[in-house]
Amino acid sequence: MIRLADAPALGVAFWRCALGVVILLPLALLRREEFPRGKTLYVGIASGVALGAHFGFWISSLDYTSVAASVVLVSNTPVFVAILAYLALGEKTTPLSFAGILVALGGTVVIAQDGSAGSAAVFGNVLAILGALTFTVYVLVGRSQRSAAEPVGVLPYSIVLYTAAAAALLPIALLSGDRVWGYGGETWFWLLAIALGPQIMGHTVFNWALRYVEASVISGTVLAEPVVASLLAWLVLSERPGTVTLVGGAVVLAGIFLLLRGRRSGVSP
Repeated sequence: MIRLADAPALGVAFWRCALGVVILLPLALLRREEFPRGKTLYVGIASGVALGAHFGFWISSLDYTSVAASVVLVSNTPVFVAILAYLALGEKTTPLSFAGILVALGGTVVIAQDGSAGSAAVFGNVLAILGALTFTVYVLVGRSQRSAAEPVGVLPYSIVLYTAAAAALLPIALLSGDRVWGYGGETWFWLLAIALGPQIMGHTVFNWALRYVEASVISGTVLAEPVVASLLAWLVLSERPGTVTLVGGAVVLAGIFLLLRGRRSGVSP
């Protein structure tokens, strides 16, 4: 969808978040949801800024490297999450889940060997890794808020996140010269589709799940994204994945199975 939207990367990132607010706010007001205040609000804003940075870095990476390579690298989040979740939140990772993370990451390394990217791939890959690092901050902060004794509701929490992300992205987009207005009808269609699909049905559900599932496990399931994205890029954008990508995708799925199996079995660390 990002590739199909004829808009600059930071413009896409901004509208993805801003349209998410426009869609969710009426529902939250109708349900008379209580919005966070004080420290909770400030923490939510910080998490939203991290989310905005994630979108800015990752969506920009798609201008320089392939869809497959970009989503593979940005999905390295579980490594950072597993380490920081242990240090900051005291979350434990079972041996089986940890093995699953390693297997899945091994699959992402295999996919990265596809060699389908152009000469600017290194820069694009660095942007994707920065997207993974900033997404880690977003995940861990969100987990601390959504798993609290009196957690913030998912709608107001998501609205705060997306508002902060959009507010952080807008001045950067303007200063960099990226257009945030004046798009054609087809571009607006894809921007709305991005907001409804990946943003509302993706990240908002993700925020809801943070209350119930450990951050390292949730981020591990995101490793399915490289497989799905590579397939869609093949079907829609004619970016055909090679044998290396297909093999790596199978390894990623095997790692996800181990990760989730370890979570359910509750094996002691």
